[in-house]
Amino acid sequence: MDQVENRYEKSTQDSKTKDMIIVFSSFTFVCFAIIFGLLVYDVLTIQNLLSFDQPMKSIMILVISSIALVVYGVVLTFIIPSNYIDDNNNSYQDDSLSKIFILMFIAAMFEETFFRGIIQNVLFLFTTHEWVAILLTTGLFLLIHIQYFKKPIMLLNICIPSLIFGWIYFKTNNLLVPILVHFIMNIGMTTLFKYKIISVKK
Repeated sequence: MDQVENRYEKSTQDSKTKDMIIVFSSFTFVCFAIIFGLLVYDVLTIQNLLSFDQPMKSIMILVISSIALVVYGVVLTFIIPSNYIDDNNNSYQDDSLSKIFILMFIAAMFEETFFRGIIQNVLFLFTTHEWVAILLTTGLFLLIHIQYFKKPIMLLNICIPSLIFGWIYFKTNNLLVPILVHFIMNIGMTTLFKYKIISVKK
């Protein structure tokens, strides 16, 4: 009986992960279409989105930010009691590493393309102040994570990274950098939990 239940749970989880990959992929495609439109109408330029003028600077920011955000996540895990932590993401830890990689990458690509590539750029055009655009974008970023409102401490877990992603984007003018930092942070933390290298504070 336990084996049947385990197979059912595994099948359900596989289906859920595939559905999430399809959803994020679809939203990402829509975001690319919007960005293409913004490029065509000269609202944005390729230089704003994919600048490779300072490759070493971008690589340094990518490496340092990725390490810092993973360390930040680990520190929060050790100091925040488990009853304050939302467990919505725990289910993904049981998936295969390849599925986790795909899901985390597509999710990071969608969120950064939407929030940094579209929202933050448009807000910057209206406000002309980088940090005003970053703060407003972060506010919107928090609003879509409505599941964390039940456990507000979790908002801290996404607020700081969002501010950093926004800063990274304006600092590098390359959307790939915050996408990769976001992905490395997510996959790093998920892998640490998956292989029980860290666990939440009881």
